[in-house]
Amino acid sequence: MVLSLAQISSDPRAASRIAAPPVLRARCVLYWMRRAQRAFDNPALETAIAAANELKIPVVVFFCLRRSLPHFSFRHLTFMLAGLSDTAMRLHQRGIGFVLRIAQGRARDELGRVCDDLDPAIVVSDENPLGGLDGWKRLLPPGFSRSFVTVDADVIVPSALLGKEQYAARTIRPRLHAQLDRFLQPVVNQTVHLKWRGNAASLQASLDLRDALHLDHSVGVIPDFTGGTAAALARLNAFIKDGLPNYAAARNHPGRDGTSRLSPYLHYGQLGPHTIALSVRASGAPEADKHAFLEELIVRRELAINFVRYNQHYRSLVSSEPWALKSLRAHEDDRRDHRYSARQLEQAETHDRLWNAAQRQMVRGGWMHNYMRMYWAKKILEWSPTPAQAYEIAVALNDRYELDGRDANGYAGIAWAIGGKHDRAWSERPIFGKIRYMSAAGAGRKFDSRAYIARWGG
Repeated sequence: MVLSLAQISSDPRAASRIAAPPVLRARCVLYWMRRAQRAFDNPALETAIAAANELKIPVVVFFCLRRSLPHFSFRHLTFMLAGLSDTAMRLHQRGIGFVLRIAQGRARDELGRVCDDLDPAIVVSDENPLGGLDGWKRLLPPGFSRSFVTVDADVIVPSALLGKEQYAARTIRPRLHAQLDRFLQPVVNQTVHLKWRGNAASLQASLDLRDALHLDHSVGVIPDFTGGTAAALARLNAFIKDGLPNYAAARNHPGRDGTSRLSPYLHYGQLGPHTIALSVRASGAPEADKHAFLEELIVRRELAINFVRYNQHYRSLVSSEPWALKSLRAHEDDRRDHRYSARQLEQAETHDRLWNAAQRQMVRGGWMHNYMRMYWAKKILEWSPTPAQAYEIAVALNDRYELDGRDANGYAGIAWAIGGKHDRAWSERPIFGKIRYMSAAGAGRKFDSRAYIARWGG
């Protein structure tokens, strides 16, 4: 559906944060692109286009890079810039301007300068669930008085409809399924009525900005992952052809290439969930495989996004349920046969060859199979002085090395493995208390762990 300005406030995906009359004789509608770094199937961009068409002005996309971000490395920037280059080209083809800026201070100050330069009638931005319910307030410079709209472009079912943190997949699943007929529909990619013809910074001229940012250059690029929508679509099409028909059986075997590996593209918004879900649903793969994949893409992923949106402590053990915290506290002083420092874990210097292989897959490959992510985090709990320290170490390693680090899925996975989030209480045992336990022997019964170790040098 294409929204008019009057309809934006009633759309569950959009939120009118500052309601102000559009600026008279404005030059454009400005879309502050943040997470949804794509030029199509992007509800936030389409909201901006609808407003611009109604006001008979063009659209300009603004993207801001901060000089320093925690755990943002050369690996992450290279992947993201490849995606932005692809997106800038696609925006140009649609008649939309693109401006890339490096924030000298806060991003909100750069937004103020861009507004001074471009004089937009309205500013639209995509929402970031990691910012919490009131995160949008920190986006705006002091005294900002233009109309400001945020759009939830990261999910199929708008997060606001859930209203609160959901306890588990079984509680969120029926709520999501009840809304799928309404929201799992193609995104309308509109024609821009008036193309942007003003000056805008060229992304190609800014590709040397790697040197202008404070980056960790020790975390190198990953040849197996090329950023951008074109690469994401190629990976999606290959997965639907070769991986989806056996997904339900193959996805739990870390030694096989049975997963989509689309998570980095979803994290940076280079491909949206609508594009993926509708492509999978329309494929000729067996229904059981399509169902298994859509369960992961929609139910499990949107459960993770719900977690970080409504739980401000998602980066720490405090985010856990009371039963889990009580159980972990009761076993905090239990004897640990093995203890490793954060540095030893980072260097994969443990006695556990399977865990070492998983850590090396993350460091060298920028990605880790989901089953191994669970095992990896649970062993950090087992080998750390306290559960709180284990959680902190897992978050730091995940964010530094994973291409899809600093993401809701990663935080929810760590919370599940270490803090019992979205899980239930299990039989009590040392160290773990009532948190679900995983072992190398158990992993070896589920898949060929020896082959996995051989592949990643455990």
